[in-house]
Amino acid sequence: MPHRENRGKTALVTGASGGIGFALARVFAHEGYNVVLVARNTEKLMARAEEIHTTCGVTVTVISADLSLPTGPIEVCRELQYHGIPVHALVNNAGTATHGYFAASDWQSELAMLSLNILTLTRLTKIILPEMLARGEGKILNVASTSAYLPGPLMAVYNASKSYVLSFSEALREELRGSGIHVTALCPGPTRTELYERACAKHIRLLQWPLQDPAAVARMGYDGVRKNRPVVVAGWLNRCYVQCVRLLPRRLVTRAAAYLNDR
Repeated sequence: MPHRENRGKTALVTGASGGIGFALARVFAHEGYNVVLVARNTEKLMARAEEIHTTCGVTVTVISADLSLPTGPIEVCRELQYHGIPVHALVNNAGTATHGYFAASDWQSELAMLSLNILTLTRLTKIILPEMLARGEGKILNVASTSAYLPGPLMAVYNASKSYVLSFSEALREELRGSGIHVTALCPGPTRTELYERACAKHIRLLQWPLQDPAAVARMGYDGVRKNRPVVVAGWLNRCYVQCVRLLPRRLVTRAAAYLNDR
C-alpha cells in the first residue's frame, strides 16, 4: 500500500524511458508519489507514462528534453514552473557510457557523456535544492555505479564520471545534515539495461556475470533514500566486490578491471 505521507508529493526521474530510470519511476509511483518522467524519446515516455498511470493511479507528467545539452536542465525546470510542479524527490538517473581506448575514442561522444553524467546531475540538483531547503524536506537519489569504486580501463571516462557522482553525493549529504533532506547514492552493478549496448560493449567479459534486475535495483534505491542511507550498493555480490576493491592493491584492481572491460 502507498505511504500516506507521499500523497501529493512529486518525484522527478531523469532517464525514465527505460531501464533503472523507468523502474525507479514505477517504484515511486507505487509508493504514492506523482511522477515527472524526463528523457529524449517522447514516444517511449508517453507509453511509460500511460503504464504508470494505469497501474498506480498517480499523476504522470512527461518532459521531453535532451539532458546531454547544457540547456536541458533549464528546459526541464521551466516546464516544472510552467505546470506549477514542486519537486519533493529528485532522482538523477540519466546517464550513458562509452567503451574503447581513450586515445582512439570519439571526443564528442565523451563530451556528451560527461555533460549528462556529471553536469546535468549537478545542475538539476543546484536548481531544485533551494526549494527543498525552503520546505525543510526532500529526497535526492543519485544513480552512480559500482564502477565508481575503481578505475576502468576501456571505460576510463565513464568510471571517472561515476566516481564524481558518488563523491558529490556523499559530500552534499554531509553539507545537508540536519536539514531534513536525504541524499543517497545508488551503486548498481551490471544491470539488464541498454547501457552497454549503446556503448558498443555488450560483449565484454564483465557482462558474462549474472545481470541485475532493474526492478530489484530500483526498490533497493528507493528503500535506501527513504531510510536516509548514504550509499546503497545493490546486491550482496556487489557489496563483496566493492569490499574486495577497497582491500586489494590498486594496480591489481586496475588490471582486473581492464580484463573485465575487454572482449
